[in-house]
Amino acid sequence: MEMITGVKPTQDLVLKNLEQAATAGQAVTVHGMVHVHRDMGDFAFIILRLRDGLLQCVQDQNTTLTGSEHLRDEYAIRGKGLLCAEPRAPGGFELRLETVEVLAKPHSPRPVHLGKKISHMSLEANLAIRPITLRHQRQRAIFRLQEGLGRGFRDFLQGQGFTEVRTPKIVSAGAEGGSNIFRLDYFGRKAFLAQSPQFYKQMMVGVFERVFEVAPVFRAEKHSTARHLNEYTSMDFEMGFIESFEDIMAMETGMLQYSLELLNREYAAELKLLDVQLPDATQIPQVRFDVAKQMVSEKYNRRIKDPYDLEPEEERLIGELFKELTGSDFVFVTHYPSKKRPFYAKDDPSDAHFTLSFDLLFRGLEITTGGQRIHDYDSQVEKMVARGMNPDDFETYLMIHKYGMPPHGGLGIGLERLLMMLIGETNVRNTVLFPRDLSRLDP
Repeated sequence: MEMITGVKPTQDLVLKNLEQAATAGQAVTVHGMVHVHRDMGDFAFIILRLRDGLLQCVQDQNTTLTGSEHLRDEYAIRGKGLLCAEPRAPGGFELRLETVEVLAKPHSPRPVHLGKKISHMSLEANLAIRPITLRHQRQRAIFRLQEGLGRGFRDFLQGQGFTEVRTPKIVSAGAEGGSNIFRLDYFGRKAFLAQSPQFYKQMMVGVFERVFEVAPVFRAEKHSTARHLNEYTSMDFEMGFIESFEDIMAMETGMLQYSLELLNREYAAELKLLDVQLPDATQIPQVRFDVAKQMVSEKYNRRIKDPYDLEPEEERLIGELFKELTGSDFVFVTHYPSKKRPFYAKDDPSDAHFTLSFDLLFRGLEITTGGQRIHDYDSQVEKMVARGMNPDDFETYLMIHKYGMPPHGGLGIGLERLLMMLIGETNVRNTVLFPRDLSRLDP
């Protein structure tokens, strides 16, 4: 009987290993996809797509080819040869192939040239063949940075004593209220796709005190803007025994500092490829909602149209103003009106018209919503009733208030929006692997 004992050792190398062992004349074995094949007559350049980058290879008349009579784009191959210094090649070295084994062939020619820029493609054309355009180096770099942001969020919070949790995405009630919720039939019962993990992460504060989750959320909003999606990734955390909602803003600031340093340290190649200059999160200014609106009104001679919320143009101008005043690309806007915040938001004890809540704006766009929650049972029921809600519909949620909760709060960060603003994209669909919007359900 044969036994599986763990990961199988392999001689196949990735670019990172090759960079560390780029000694002229070293024999190596690699595998990858033919990203670009350039036939030069007596020899050919093969740009091989490894899982962590591109490797220039040279195939000549002495190269032994098995499994096919020729090579083309998107052939899966394993190549053996000598790694040699070559200043003109990416990374300063190339692989001179002695043998090439074709492992798999494509059925049809690739619909787009991945060796060239694809910025000329419309977004719709890009998304229509997304499984292929994602193989482009620029696209791969975008989602490597997305991985880095998620990794930074997770690593930092675990270092701060948070426990990662997994909460249901099929729920019996909406967490945010309103009509922007997907309904579905759950074995004959009415159910919904979760707008937020809000109720569950609050419940878990009573279990672990500090929790976080990185998971999809769903909004049935009939919009078609460059900043909205119907399914996006929310990075949430919730923490107990806070002294103030400013504790939550401080935790987010620390997380951003950690994540940006991680990107600088371990994702430098992707940042360079995308020409990204990371922002400074050493310190982030904060301003009250009503003060921010007044400042923008006076600075830009704008009439305040909606006293209860920020228009997209106001967010942009607040970001512009605080960049001018403080040099920061970030600004916390605090004390949003109670009228525009969910029923679980804790009102400001000094003025119940406002809440102990905030948004974080990054380069003029809201990427985070958070704040302190109501933890007292009577206060939560009273606010529900005042809003015309039936507390009986939230019996499970109210269990945490009824049987005791510490002062607590948390936030949710839109991962795709954060990435969009970080890399200077103009449409959030460019920072989603396979976007779901008003018209797109495929691929």
